[in-house]
Amino acid sequence: MNNASMSNTYEYGDAEYWDARYWEQAGSSFDWYQRFSALRPFINKFIPSCSKILMVGCGNARISEDMVKDGYADIMNIDISSIVIEMMRKRCMHIPQLKYMQMDVRDMSFFEDESFDSVIDKGTLDSLMCSTDASFSAFLMIEEVNRLLKPGGIYMLITYGDPSVRIPHLNQPGCCWKITLYIIPRAGFESVVGSSSSLRSVMEPVPLTEDGLLAPEYVLEDPDSHYIYICKKMED
Repeated sequence: MNNASMSNTYEYGDAEYWDARYWEQAGSSFDWYQRFSALRPFINKFIPSCSKILMVGCGNARISEDMVKDGYADIMNIDISSIVIEMMRKRCMHIPQLKYMQMDVRDMSFFEDESFDSVIDKGTLDSLMCSTDASFSAFLMIEEVNRLLKPGGIYMLITYGDPSVRIPHLNQPGCCWKITLYIIPRAGFESVVGSSSSLRSVMEPVPLTEDGLLAPEYVLEDPDSHYIYICKKMED
């Protein structure tokens, strides 16, 4: 069964789709969007190595393993696919800093309120936005992320979604975030030397309008850039 036929049968929010996909991949690794090397400056800047971290939708990516090599010591990895969780438990059984559990991000009631200092999401919200009942699924996930974070905690969202389609979901009722936006080109993109956007450091926050949108004059050098939302949980 190829990926196209699977996507016609299952939804991205369903465990069956991901179980079939990871079974096909037979234990290989794949990092969605960006590898740790590109995200490392943001992770190091906003997530202390002593943090208790939740990696949602971990899949078979190597980012958690790379973070351990970088000094991070407590990462809980969850995924809706029991197949990939079992694969990752076996692969990382020699790494005590990593734990793996099968779990749906829309219901993480296994964890108590304010259990984590940081939540990292690399493409998981995007996956739900491609599923049936996308808006409701996104609402449930963000509600859970907000519940699990300690006050002052960081939700790092790496996504294809620009502010016009992600800020409204982040700012849903019950959530109070201080949001800082960064934009980085996709892996392998070659910038045009001398262009105005290539001169801007990716570590410079991108200003947003009062409505939480990109300024009309802002131009993406890479139209397939990734957006990194650093969402700090504020007191209500």
